[in-house]
Amino acid sequence: MNAYALRRKRLLALMEPGGVAVLPTAPEVARNSDSDYLYRHDSHFYYLTGFTEPEALLVLVAARGDDPAQAILFCREKNAEREIWDGYRHGPEAARAAFGFDSAHPVAALDTEMARLLANAPALYAPQGGGARLAQLDSRIQGWLDAVRGQSRSGVTAPETRHNVLPLIDEMRLIKDEGEQATMLRAATISGQAHARAMRASRPGMHEYEIEAELLYEFRRNGAQAPAYNSIVASGANACVLHYNANNAQTRDGDLVLIDAGCELDGYASDITRTYPVNGRFSAPQRELYELVLAAQAAALQAIRPGQPYQSVHDAAVRVLVQGMLDLGLLDKNKHASVDDVIANKSYTQFYMHGTGHWLGMDVHDVGLYRDVQAAGKPSRPLEPGMVLTVEPGIYVRPAEGVPEQYWNIGIRIEDDVLVTATGHTILSAAAPKTVAEIEHLMRQP
Repeated sequence: MNAYALRRKRLLALMEPGGVAVLPTAPEVARNSDSDYLYRHDSHFYYLTGFTEPEALLVLVAARGDDPAQAILFCREKNAEREIWDGYRHGPEAARAAFGFDSAHPVAALDTEMARLLANAPALYAPQGGGARLAQLDSRIQGWLDAVRGQSRSGVTAPETRHNVLPLIDEMRLIKDEGEQATMLRAATISGQAHARAMRASRPGMHEYEIEAELLYEFRRNGAQAPAYNSIVASGANACVLHYNANNAQTRDGDLVLIDAGCELDGYASDITRTYPVNGRFSAPQRELYELVLAAQAAALQAIRPGQPYQSVHDAAVRVLVQGMLDLGLLDKNKHASVDDVIANKSYTQFYMHGTGHWLGMDVHDVGLYRDVQAAGKPSRPLEPGMVLTVEPGIYVRPAEGVPEQYWNIGIRIEDDVLVTATGHTILSAAAPKTVAEIEHLMRQP
């Protein structure tokens, strides 16, 4: 049984006997005129199917009594003419055989088949939430239910309850299996090599987009399908803009360059940030702040092991950053009694205003709860082997009264992809140079 079939089996075991789950993939999206954006499947759908074609929908029927569980795919039919223009289509029969479904049907038969499958089913599981796509699905589901209710005189009943299927899949996706871990390691390694390539290529006077091109080249030449998100290549003061992605400024001698970029490989994201001097050597103030952020990340990484609360990773980084802010004069020691005082009143958010990481997987900001919602007070959930998270402390110093001028317009972030293991953690993105010595040595090479 392949990994996708095993996941379907796990989800079916969580459903009410006889319940029916419906999960569509993402639609194609028009870019302009008759051109579409590069197609990207829905992550939840792909997690359970491995199927990457558009216009597809998965239906799961949980076992009940003597009736076995079913996994059914609806997809496009074979079409020789369209395949000339758009490429290969599996068609229902080939998709059934290749991906291990119990049956498969043309997507055009969806309405008819769903009215049959939902008849006398006790519960319906479907995605719930906002957005136009789910609104369209809701409308279609309503049509199926109306068709079932129209048979009531024959004793046929429609599902009495409806559940959101996404939280069930979210919890499954949070723990990565060995195959997922291997793919994510490969994705992070490609991205780490891309960061190293960008460092080697950088020179004062280059535009940010020229540096971005080095990243994109390394992604694609190593087999990654696309960037996992819009790359950030931010030089100088641009690095103090957290989601900067114009990538059009010209670098200047003495600038730091902050790159936040990662590739997507076989449906899985990487997410790495490195900051380096475009001329190959850190100035004294740049080095001071960089070493502070690096120390904060080291403290955060030390907190990653099974059983530790997720929040402890952020707390460890913040404590180191705050002490450094006080030591370097970014925060006035005369106004703050202690590190604890700064943390309590959140004065540090002038220079560090985001969290220290997030889950990573098929999505860059991957699914899964950060708190144990079943426990009293909803505490931070404990880390478990198989979870993957980013660790990304930073510091961003904008010009302001009372802030030492030598640090103005310096933005630094250091981010790695980290797998929680049975004994601690593994850094998946170790291919990206990180220490001052490593970066300066690399950038001295021809």
